[in-house]
Order: sequence, then structure tokens, then C-alpha cells
Amino acid sequence: MPASEPLLPSFRGQILAPGDDGYEQARRVHNGMIDKRPALITRCVGVADIADAVRYATAHWLEISVRGGGHNVGGRAVTEGGLMIDLSAMKSVHVDAAARTAVCEGGALWRELNRETQLHGLAVTGGVVGSTGVAGLTLGGGLGWLMSKFGLALDNLLAVTVVLADGSVVRASAAHHPDLFWALRGGGGNFGVAAAFEFRLHPLGPLTTGGLAAFAPPDTRAVLRGWRAMMATAGDDLTSVAALISAPDGSGAKIAGIAACHTGAQPEAEAAMAHIRSFGTVVHDALGPIPYTTLNTMMDGDYPRGAHNYWKSAFMPELSDAAIEVLAEAHAACPSGMSQLAIEHLHGAVCRVPLDATACTLRTAGFNALVVGQWQDPALSAPTIAWVRETFARLQPFVTRQQYVNYVATDEDTNAAARGAYGPHFERLQAIKRQYDPGNVFHLNVNIVP
Repeated sequence: MPASEPLLPSFRGQILAPGDDGYEQARRVHNGMIDKRPALITRCVGVADIADAVRYATAHWLEISVRGGGHNVGGRAVTEGGLMIDLSAMKSVHVDAAARTAVCEGGALWRELNRETQLHGLAVTGGVVGSTGVAGLTLGGGLGWLMSKFGLALDNLLAVTVVLADGSVVRASAAHHPDLFWALRGGGGNFGVAAAFEFRLHPLGPLTTGGLAAFAPPDTRAVLRGWRAMMATAGDDLTSVAALISAPDGSGAKIAGIAACHTGAQPEAEAAMAHIRSFGTVVHDALGPIPYTTLNTMMDGDYPRGAHNYWKSAFMPELSDAAIEVLAEAHAACPSGMSQLAIEHLHGAVCRVPLDATACTLRTAGFNALVVGQWQDPALSAPTIAWVRETFARLQPFVTRQQYVNYVATDEDTNAAARGAYGPHFERLQAIKRQYDPGNVFHLNVNIVP
């Protein structure tokens, strides 16, 4: 196919091929481990561009990948030798403050959506890293600081505009294509290209209470036990994550951190922050009143674009003393100062949504354990990957088959991961996949084979 051939005459965006200015930057995603070269990158500026790109790719038997924010750790936003549909220029966000809704395009990042909604004192559950894309996070679930209060990001969806495998466009909602709407809420990118999202918003901000407290290295086990006890009785206003990290001063000291967001009244919020401080010897205290937009970007520096990332995750119904011991020992053995162990607690509104209401199966109170291997130095690749795998293996006695779709690793069998992640919903999702994408055009995801 000559480079001079007019590929898509009506296309309004930019089409890039290897060797074109901007191609190298466009093909890169957040995870520096991913090094794939699409034959074409279509940088869309509207829904019609997406439809053109889908039709062109299917007509020429080109594998399709879809890039929103490009944050997916598995690197599924980029294809080797196929066509990447790049939505990163589609960032429009429109807030209807009176209706408490927001519509955003598929390339918007959470920090961009939050900035617009917070202008009106409104918010929706979003990611804990501001540079994460709205689309990918929401389609796979949408854990975030407001999930205990308002549910997952996908629980707040009102509608999704989707370009299907034949290039047609539908608006999926409770009233239109309800089967597709059910599947999109948790089923990831299996069913089409999500071009726009409509969310229900909630009054919140501009200030909330939260941040991070870090504790002296000897206190790791005590901190996790204290946090476990606190979360056992936590109300909807409190969402919290425990993280075993390295001190940011470059000393390499292994410290425990507790991050939190409290959406309730100030006296209750301050009491919760004081409770967290009581877990051990505090070496860093950034808990207190904080703008919601700041809370959602405070971890951005811990996940720099271009760093190499290799993750594994699993769901633990309980955080037992034995599991805490495994986590503490793994933390001490971690070879990379950028790596960490994170434990996300699920309770409240997330767990009150009926299991069959959406495709997402993370509806049980418990702990989502995430082993984050992250590094810059190539010499750390082998030992960090080995550490992630060993830690994950040691956690197996404590975990279930449940898995958060957005954390499925680069090298996992995605079909097996899909069966584990979707559990009782898998056959229903297969039937919907057969209806909307029988040829499995959209398979660079945690794939549901038709």
C-alpha cells in the first residue's frame, strides 16, 4: 500500500505511518515496556473519523487497537502491524450543572474531566491517577476515591456512544440497546469503540478530606493490621488504599503508606484521619483538607509516563495475618524503588450494586491486591518481573478467581483472564459479543471470544 495512496478521503484527523513526523510519539503508550509499531495510526477528531477507520481496517484485514488515554498496563492500546484508532485528540467535556450530568469524548483524561466538573462543585468516581483515560478505566470498572460513596465509574454511566464493528454508530443506555449497555459496564473494549460517555454527577468539592500518611519501616505489619480493622467498619464516606512503597527521599527505606478520601462532614473526616495516624510512627503526614482535583493527581508522579511496568493483581476476601506477612516480606525483597504493593479496599456503594446489574463482578467487600513492578533502569527488568511473579504466586492461597479487568498483565492469557474476571457473566457476555462483534474485530482487550 503506497504511502501516497489516499487512505480515507473524508477523514478530518491525522493519519500517520512509520517514518511520518509524530509517528514515534503517537505509537508510544504509558507503559515503556510496550514497543509495537502499527502500520497506520488514525488520530480521530470525531465519531465519523472513528467509523471511517473501523471500516478501512476491516476492509483491509488490519488488526484494530483503540487508544484512549493509553494507560492500560497490558499495552492493549497499540497493535503490531495493524491500525491504531487514536482518540487522544477527542477530549471535549460538557457539563450540564443543572441536570448534574457530563458528556466527555473517548480521549479525555480524568484530570480533564475532573477540572470541568469541579468548576460546578460536581464529581464522579474516577481514577486515582489523573493521567488515566476516562474510557479504559470506566469500561473495565472504574475504581477511584469516590467508589465507596457513589459506586464505580461504570455505575454512574447513563449512556455510551459506540462505533460498532461494521462502522455503524449506536447510543447504548438503559432505554436503547440495554444488552450492550449492560456489557459495556465492565466488558471493556470488546464490543466497539467507545466514542463518548455520559455520566451522572454528584455534589462534591471543591474541598474534600484526604491525602497520604506514611509510617516508619518497623511499623508495616502493625499499620496493615490497624488499617484492616478500620476498614472493617468503614462507612461510605471513606475510601482508602494501603501501599507498601519506598521512601521518596532516595534512601530506599521501605515504608507503609495509607491514602484516603473522606467525603463526609469535617468532624467525622478529621476523626478518620486521626485514626489513620494512630497506626504507627508517622514519618510523612499529608492528610487533611485537600481540593478534590489535587487528590486525584497526587499520585501522578509515582507513575511516570515511559517507565517500564509489569503488574499482577488478585482479589482477597480477607486480609489475614498470614497475607500481611507475605506482603511485608515481599515488600522487603522488592528490587526496584519505583515498585510497590497496593491494597485497595472495596465496600459501601460498590458492593450494594446487584451482581447481575452490570458485567462487572467486583461486588464483594474485600481487598484488591496489586503487585506493581515499575522501573527505569533496564538492569532491573529481570529481577523486578521475577519479584512480581514470585509475590503473586505467594499470594495465591489468599485470593479468589475474581480479577479487576484493568490490571490484567501484559503476558496473561486474556481469554482465561476473561473467564476468571467475568465469572457467572461470561456466557451472557459471549452472546452479546456474537451479536455486536461476531468476527471478533475488537480483540486487543481482555478478550471475550464470540
